Amino acid sequence: MRLILSFASLFLSVILLQLSSGGVGPLDALSGFELGFSTTQIGLLGSAHFLGFFIGCWWAPRLMGSVGHSRGFATFTALGTIGILGHVLTNDPMAWAGLRIAQGICIAGCYTVVEAWLQSKVTNETRGRTMGAYRVADMGASLAAQMLISVLPPAHYVSYTLLALLCTAALLPLTLTRVNQPETPSAPRLAPGLAWHRSPLAVAGVLVAALSSASFRMVGPVYGTEVGLDVSQIAIFLAAFVGGGALSQLPVGWLADKFDRRSVLIWLSVAAVFSCLLTVMGQDLPTFGIMATAALFGLTTFPIYSVAAAHAHDFANSHERVELSAALMFWYATGAIAAPWIASALIARFGPPALFMLIAAGHLALVLFSVIRSRARPTAETRTPYVAVPRTSFAVGRLFSAFREKR
Repeated sequence: MRLILSFASLFLSVILLQLSSGGVGPLDALSGFELGFSTTQIGLLGSAHFLGFFIGCWWAPRLMGSVGHSRGFATFTALGTIGILGHVLTNDPMAWAGLRIAQGICIAGCYTVVEAWLQSKVTNETRGRTMGAYRVADMGASLAAQMLISVLPPAHYVSYTLLALLCTAALLPLTLTRVNQPETPSAPRLAPGLAWHRSPLAVAGVLVAALSSASFRMVGPVYGTEVGLDVSQIAIFLAAFVGGGALSQLPVGWLADKFDRRSVLIWLSVAAVFSCLLTVMGQDLPTFGIMATAALFGLTTFPIYSVAAAHAHDFANSHERVELSAALMFWYATGAIAAPWIASALIARFGPPALFMLIAAGHLALVLFSVIRSRARPTAETRTPYVAVPRTSFAVGRLFSAFREKR
């Protein structure tokens, strides 16, 4: 308990950031409908967020090295607050896209600072408890953020002001902490080709994970609105996805450690295709049925990134783990930039079911590629433990790399 309390300020900052950023995406989608944005323009906002996220992941370690952790965190939080408050000054979708880039930079930068701070303070003896508490704080706040939109009126200055206040409040716990600021770690070398050289299948897996998660979280409110859900139901719909993903980590982790990870990826993707088809065919189900399909979708798609990452690390050397984690995050961010815009364009052309048909097609492609790769080389003789990896920053690999050396 004393350990957790010593990191309480960092965890509280993460919770406030997640409440703020997690609420902006769905609120923007609903506000866009209210203001007459096209479906493609709404998807562009989600893509802009992940473009900012990518920039922030690259820039954050370098800024932190120049000005330190606390000033770096303050810089990124200021950008995030500007990115949220700017929504009330204009109704131009392109201006909103620029503001979402600033918000994406904020999230990636702030998570980089927090994770670098945690990495400098934990030991091998305390790492497990600390990372467990960190994941609970992050996932719990993510769930709560989806529910926020049920009480925030779309396209209203009060809604964006409240989210901006939460973002600004994240400054207080970290900047007022008495924990000494750690030394700044060197920025991980970004080598996207390393992931492909170690495991082409892992790259394909994280791209499909990005397609599933980014398109659903950013364009899911569009789908919910088109099929007749009200705002409170859309909030539960999105929260059910996150909740299903959280529940999947333990059983999928057990399967990934016990069986060939390529087989686990194949069967997860088969289940994801089934859940997509069930969602498309279940538009006329009662509300509980629609929420159940969203939870099933999260359960089958959420852990794919972590399984793919574990598969890549099976073929890596110990000294490559940090760079490999950053490379996988690069591919995830690349896929996440494209996914919301493509999904929204397909919805505009073919209707709401196109979102899940796109995701199903991605998972079918992953099944075929997994079968091809299974025949290309045998599974690794020595496997690393499965780790439920958050997609938060390029620096996250340092925090979780030690878990992969236990076998």
